[in-house]
Amino acid sequence: MVIALNAKPAGDKTLPMSDLETFANPAPDRDYTIRMTLPEFTCLCPKTGQPDFATLELEYVPDRLCVELKSLKLYIWSFRDRGTFHEAVTNEIVDKLANTTSPRFMRLTARFNVRGGIYTTVVAERRQRGWQPEQVVSLP
Repeated sequence: MVIALNAKPAGDKTLPMSDLETFANPAPDRDYTIRMTLPEFTCLCPKTGQPDFATLELEYVPDRLCVELKSLKLYIWSFRDRGTFHEAVTNEIVDKLANTTSPRFMRLTARFNVRGGIYTTVVAERRQRGWQPEQVVSLP
């Protein structure tokens, strides 16, 4: 299943978008983890309008669908000029990703840069009902 990409070129530039594109999981019978680091997340402080910067760390165990990377980049870019609290935006992003891909498990960790002497880290998770991770194998 593919959700339509709505990025619109502005001349020869690509603009942010609110939709995500997916592709079929190439190994749906296996639990495996996809990890992504997005070091350029920005949004605005809803109180001051000042920019907030964060590194997002996305980890998920896909079920039938995986998120397409360019659409994820453009979706993350859409927050650049939006005023939002760290907790709200982290939960909004993980909800959108989980609702779009229906993963077995998903965790989004948002590590915001210092603001007023405070570093903020927000971790939000989603899990399919009944899904349990496989036991970790420790090799000698």
